[in-house]
Amino acid sequence: MLNLILCGGAGTRLWPVSRSLMPKQFVRLFDGESLFQKTLVRNKLVCKGQFIVCNTDQYFLALDQLVATGCSQAQFMLEPVGRNTAPAIALACMTLPSETVILVTPSDHLVKNSVAYLAVVERARILAEEGYLVTFGIKPNAPEIGFGYIEAKGEDVVRFIEKPSLQRAEEYLASGNFYWNSGMFCFQAGTFLEELKKYSPEIILTCQACLDKAARESQVSRPHLDDMKQIPSNSIDYAVMEKSSKVKVVPADIGWSDLGSFDAMYHELPHDSAGNTEGQKHISVDSHNNLILSRHRLVATIDLENMIVVDTPDALLVAPRSSSQKVKAVVDQLKAIGSDLVHAPQTVARPWGAYTVLMDMEKAKFKKIMVKPGGRLSLQKHMHRSEHWVVISGMATVTLGEKVFNVRPNESTYIPAGELHRLENQGKMDLVIVEVQVGEYTGEDDIVRIEDDYKRNV
Repeated sequence: MLNLILCGGAGTRLWPVSRSLMPKQFVRLFDGESLFQKTLVRNKLVCKGQFIVCNTDQYFLALDQLVATGCSQAQFMLEPVGRNTAPAIALACMTLPSETVILVTPSDHLVKNSVAYLAVVERARILAEEGYLVTFGIKPNAPEIGFGYIEAKGEDVVRFIEKPSLQRAEEYLASGNFYWNSGMFCFQAGTFLEELKKYSPEIILTCQACLDKAARESQVSRPHLDDMKQIPSNSIDYAVMEKSSKVKVVPADIGWSDLGSFDAMYHELPHDSAGNTEGQKHISVDSHNNLILSRHRLVATIDLENMIVVDTPDALLVAPRSSSQKVKAVVDQLKAIGSDLVHAPQTVARPWGAYTVLMDMEKAKFKKIMVKPGGRLSLQKHMHRSEHWVVISGMATVTLGEKVFNVRPNESTYIPAGELHRLENQGKMDLVIVEVQVGEYTGEDDIVRIEDDYKRNV
């Protein structure tokens, strides 16, 4: 089997821990590992390779974490814009032999019972080789209204059901033949494409046209933005699974969670004797059953019960655990006012290293920039700001217009607005600089890339 991992989610319900440039699947939430890494390790036991579909901006995050787990031979499909799960799966399947058995998994789910997981995946593989489209039905342990459901008779699917009311969810739980829809699937690539062509032909046609024009190199495919926009956005459930007569469900009692809210996360993290999540950054006085997440500042709580406190360097979230599903409404408001807090955490990983925003004020921004040995930023210019670079450690090789020169620790250089420039680390240790941006606009989108080693948009 081949593990097809879908990494396109933005994880908005876990803001401010999760941002679009660092979504929840890549955040190291459990035992120093990300959910993406746990997905890779879990499925290495049953799959011979990985095919990763992710956003272009998340490629190097995925690649770094992939290498860290020892999985270095993955194929990638880099989407310039997401079009939901049906096109993502179709684009991957179109590049593979039709008989290939695909295990489709989200990248941001938690599975705690590995033995049971291996057993249900093996059953799904057998059904897939018999020509079925297989979905995994999670045995429910509560009347959850945030999930879709599958009604089943044995392994036969009776119907798919949208998120129900609480009364309906309680009835489903009591009946014993309803399952949560996990978003995991198993099938042969050719079978899926045949059924997709039958029930959603426009997706097939536009995906094939997009793939025909995509840039390809070794293990990476890069569809073009304009071609991706032509593909209808649709989920695999709506496009195929709810319509096909070849669908089977494998009941799965595997200790599963989609970690779709902070309340769900609370139940998966270790707690102290008072029911608060454990951590070195929390002092509790008569506080119980709270989710406290803070890696930077000390959080002290007094007489706090059943609350969420999530403290990051640039945003603080406080809410009752019972209201954790409303976090998305905060994100919607931030989007409405054009806030960068939706997109970027304080420290943003880049293929050449990382940058940390130290201060952001009107007409000025202060950053710490780290460039790995051998790394270099794109050849670029800015239309609305100038930049001052001060080297803290390492040696900076600077391109400024036609000049190339070195800047040593405790030295600085000035980049005028509109001037072509590049920062490079030709040394063997990390290069660290402080960058001071000054101008009418200091947003991250004020970058005109002329050349880029990492094939980002130029």
